[in-house]
Amino acid sequence: MFTSNPFAELSALVSPAIMQTYVVVMAVLVVAGTLFDIIHKRSATYFFDNWRDSKTRAKEQVGAGEMVAIAVQTAVVDVALSGEFCNARRRIAHLLGMYGFVIYVVTTVIMVFAYPTPATHTPNAVVALWYIGALMACVGGYWFWFFIRVDVAAEGNSPLRLERADLFIVTLVLGTTFGLIWAWLQAAGDTIWAMVFLCLYLIDTTVLFVSIPWSKFSHMFFKPAAALEKRVAEANGTMSNLPPPADAPRKFGGGLKHARHY
Repeated sequence: MFTSNPFAELSALVSPAIMQTYVVVMAVLVVAGTLFDIIHKRSATYFFDNWRDSKTRAKEQVGAGEMVAIAVQTAVVDVALSGEFCNARRRIAHLLGMYGFVIYVVTTVIMVFAYPTPATHTPNAVVALWYIGALMACVGGYWFWFFIRVDVAAEGNSPLRLERADLFIVTLVLGTTFGLIWAWLQAAGDTIWAMVFLCLYLIDTTVLFVSIPWSKFSHMFFKPAAALEKRVAEANGTMSNLPPPADAPRKFGGGLKHARHY
C-alpha cells in the first residue's frame, strides 16, 4: 500500500489530464478565494494601514539588519514552529496538521503531474510521504478535534457540535481520511468501495477549496504577516493592537477564556 501511487492506479479509469486539470482548478480556487477574503474583509488594507501607523508613531527606527533578523525570527518561531501557541499539546497538534497538510499537498501535485501512470514509476519515498503527510494531518486534526478544543475539553460540549468556523479543520481531516481509505481500498482491489470513497474524497476536497472565503483556510497566509507586524511594532516601541497568542489566557469577568480553533 505504502509503495502504490493511488493516482497512477486511478489513471486506468480517469485520464491523467483530467486529474491534472482538477488540481489546477483547486489551485486557482485557493488564489481566488484568498483574494476574495482579503478584499471582502479588507485584511490587506488593515495590515498596511496599521503598518504605516506603526512607522509614524515609532519611538525607535528599525534598521535593515534588524528588520531581516525580525523576519527570520518570524519565519522560524511564528511560522515554522507555531510559537504563538503557548500550550504544548495545541502546538504539537497544530504542527502535525500543518506539516502533514503541506507534505500531503506537495506530494499529491508531484504524483499527479510527474508520475501520472504506472508506466512512470513513482519513487517509493514520494508515495510514502503522501501517506505520512495524510496520516499526520489526521492525527493532528482528530487530536485537536476530540481532545484539545476548549468547548469539548473544558466546557463539556459534544465533539460533534459544528460551527462555520469548523469548516476548514473538518473538511481537511475528512478529506485526508477519505483519501487514505480510498487508496487502501484501491490497492486491495475493492473496486466498488474504492469508487465510493473516491467520490467522497473528491467532494470533500472540492468543498475544502471552494469554501476558502468562509473558512479559516486563508488564515495560514494572514498569520505570518500579522506576526511580523507585531514583532516590528514591539521593536520600534509602538503598541501593537494585535491579540495575544491564540491560547494565552485572558480574564473575562473573573474567569479564563481561551480561543477554540487553530
